Amino acid sequence: MKFIGIDYGTKRIGIAISDENGTLAFPKEIVLNDANTLKRIGEIIEKEKITELVIGESVDFSGKLNALSARIEVFILELQEKFNLLIHKQKEFLTSVEARRGGSNKIELSPSQAHSKVKQIKSGRIDASAAALILQRYLDKRNMAKRAE
Repeated sequence: MKFIGIDYGTKRIGIAISDENGTLAFPKEIVLNDANTLKRIGEIIEKEKITELVIGESVDFSGKLNALSARIEVFILELQEKFNLLIHKQKEFLTSVEARRGGSNKIELSPSQAHSKVKQIKSGRIDASAAALILQRYLDKRNMAKRAE
């Protein structure tokens, strides 16, 4: 069972994929949010043999759905219509901030690492990392529930 994770944005969409066992999530790529978005996601789904999708559900600081939520819901309907795959929502909260920090641990960066990090942020790689965080949170929750059964 292989999953794709999606961090929806109005300009860019971060994509992550899981390993074959649905245990670990890895940043894959950034897809521009334009007329070719569904085509590109479809190519990834086919190439990677994806069976289920996980999309970040955007919430505010109080845990309530925010302004982006309605756009995400429309996107989910488009994904369902186009691919007919099971779609799961995973609350995303500050995943982009966490991805910019490189995870939850604060690490000192050398000047060259800091320059690389700035280039990564500018190129949008943060969106794929945020998608991986969303997907990993879902996989962890799913796998914990399976172990509890």
